[in-house]
Amino acid sequence: MQHYLIILLRILLTDHQRLRHGLYLPNFGKASHPKTYAKLALMAERAGWDGFFLWDHVIERNLRIPLTDAFIALSAIAMKTNEIRIGTTVTPLPRYQPWNLARQVASLDQLSDGRMILGVGLGGEESTDYQRFGMVSDTKVLAKRADEMLEVITGLWSGKPFSYRGEYYQVLRKTTFLPVPKQKPRVPIWVGGFWPKKGPFRRAAKWDGVLPLKLGHSIRPDPRDLHEILSFIGKYRSNLNHYDVAIIGWGTGKSREENAKKIRPYIEAGLNWWLESLYIGHDSVDKMRKRIQMGPPKF
Repeated sequence: MQHYLIILLRILLTDHQRLRHGLYLPNFGKASHPKTYAKLALMAERAGWDGFFLWDHVIERNLRIPLTDAFIALSAIAMKTNEIRIGTTVTPLPRYQPWNLARQVASLDQLSDGRMILGVGLGGEESTDYQRFGMVSDTKVLAKRADEMLEVITGLWSGKPFSYRGEYYQVLRKTTFLPVPKQKPRVPIWVGGFWPKKGPFRRAAKWDGVLPLKLGHSIRPDPRDLHEILSFIGKYRSNLNHYDVAIIGWGTGKSREENAKKIRPYIEAGLNWWLESLYIGHDSVDKMRKRIQMGPPKF
């Protein structure tokens, strides 16, 4: 009951300026060139979108389609835009070394003048293919690696001498990373996971936001699921102030007003970021342009 009162208070204190609308794009297909993404992101910024987020895959199942590195593409986007938030949704943490990822993200935050958001997770089989590349694929091991990586990454971002001795990662000499990210206290970290698995959401409670998906035919949780997710997260953190709740979905495609009606129940459940999926045909840049130019939902 107490947690639902927290959610109600948050809704009462929230105006539509707090609600953010982003775009969610695959990093593969005909659009998957850094220059193309940069043009689309500039178009999105001018159309009033608040965020531009890329998948972080190195392959896409066994499809023979072009892919681009998400961080290279985000660098191109950062150079072309001025205000729109950028980030990954999501980066499979165990695919990286933590110090390399810490440096890439800190550099992107500096390059973008403090607009970077790092979405993280373990990665789905189709997006990481750990076994294909001879990597450990056991979920429990990946989860432990991910937790250690987040400790190392944020420790390095502190800008203070940092060392670490974990089961999987070690920083054996005190190391100072400079420059640190421009944002304070750090680049926001959103944690993705499939509900009703509990592990990803315990992890999400420790950081700055959650990007929930749902097991089953429809990957998008419904508003009732979102209530349950936030209630669960609330058991592991004192409040949801300054906490991002992002949902990936598809609008109606009819109008900005109709799109707003569709997402209103999610707002009432605690949403503050709606990520409109442009996985509407990764083979069609024209479809992406059309949806971007329509603009975000209008309340």
